Amino acid sequence: MSKTTTNKDKINEILTRGVGEFIDPEGIFRKKLETSPEKIVIKFGVDPTRPDIHLGHAVVFRKLRQLQDIGCKVVFLIGDYTGQIGDPTGKSKVRPELEQTEIENNMKTFTDQVGKILNTKNKNLFSWIRNSDWFTAITDIIAPVGQKLEWVSPSKIKISNINANSSFGKLLIFEKTRMQINEAKKKELLVITLRSFLWSLKHITHSRLIERDMFKNRIKNGEELYLHEMMYPVLQGIDSFAISHIYGSCDIEVGGTDQTFNMLMGRDIMKMNKKEPQAVLAFKLLEGTDGKEKMSKSLDNYIGITDEPIDMYGKIMSIPDSSIGNYFELCTFTTLKEVENIRKGVINGSIHPKEAKMDLAKQVVSIYHGEKEAKQAQDNWEKTFSKKEIPENVLEIKANKEDLLVDVLLKNKIVESKTDFRRLIDNGAITNMETEIKVASHTDRVVSGTYRIGKKRFCKINIK
Repeated sequence: MSKTTTNKDKINEILTRGVGEFIDPEGIFRKKLETSPEKIVIKFGVDPTRPDIHLGHAVVFRKLRQLQDIGCKVVFLIGDYTGQIGDPTGKSKVRPELEQTEIENNMKTFTDQVGKILNTKNKNLFSWIRNSDWFTAITDIIAPVGQKLEWVSPSKIKISNINANSSFGKLLIFEKTRMQINEAKKKELLVITLRSFLWSLKHITHSRLIERDMFKNRIKNGEELYLHEMMYPVLQGIDSFAISHIYGSCDIEVGGTDQTFNMLMGRDIMKMNKKEPQAVLAFKLLEGTDGKEKMSKSLDNYIGITDEPIDMYGKIMSIPDSSIGNYFELCTFTTLKEVENIRKGVINGSIHPKEAKMDLAKQVVSIYHGEKEAKQAQDNWEKTFSKKEIPENVLEIKANKEDLLVDVLLKNKIVESKTDFRRLIDNGAITNMETEIKVASHTDRVVSGTYRIGKKRFCKINIK
């Protein structure tokens, strides 16, 4: 098989596996991907309100890594400015605005985590920038009261004690903090003013904006729809124009299928600005551990990529059988042919769901923690849940014989509250594993032994 054929096979898998929609009407992106991938710039926008990356996010990041591996550059766009507005995708209520300091803390967390998947070291393959870089004007800058600056002119003349909130002081801060200059090495700054924003709005109709399903549903249900929310897709589209201006092109934007409308708006705005419109690659949304809703931290059905190996393994083992195929397709490197065989096998009974999930869990943990940790997580899970053995490294606690069990567990943060303890008791979910006796009363005193609390919590209590 020739190298060209191999590359085309890779490209076909990238553009089809786990993909909900691929929009490239003129075929420009595919042709460029096949002939000169090193010239491709990929935009991926990040909402900084959710800093923890879970397997749902990782579906996109793993695809981006595949594109990096064939030479494409990923521009990681931090929506710190638009994050203060909040895209209400899939939400029935307006999302809260965030303070800038919170956004910046979230940004650091997110960029630290993404390095587990993407190649973030090679500047030819990765860059990141904040959209406040072009949406923030000099007059928006407010420095701490009393802050003084120093400036050295090209002719080496030094000026000290410049008021940071003076026009000149704000100009110095503005230029010093522009990532377009410092990171992207752009000599001419792009700033989106009210005038340029209104120019974009002149080319977008109200009927075009309310084509978005989520806006239609709000209107149909008689719910409030605020103008700043309707402007969010426009702002996201302007981001694509900005990326194209700063990096030379914006060939494709990637995201979940819930972002398709916003990404298509990017095409519209690039066209009206005489830029080559970006292609759009929208990925299927990974369902959470409940097998129903989209994976989301707010729904507590997520699996974080920084979860401890045993927790990650256990969460994957808890997914419903109906989700096994999707998880294999979206979260592993298993070939699509094998994935289809697994799907069929689980349905017709030739593959036991538990065995399929054990393979799935081991693969996923290996990707984020390594094979050694994955093997250990599997061994611990089998000991705990299959063979009903006590896992290694159980927390040991000393207690007095007159202590109530609830007080001991609360003190050592094994349970969150007395309400949590009562719920566990009512569900028969606290067991002394050595005596195999379930704790039946809210007022039981502590007894020596190893306790299993719920599905995942363990502790060994020693009486003084």
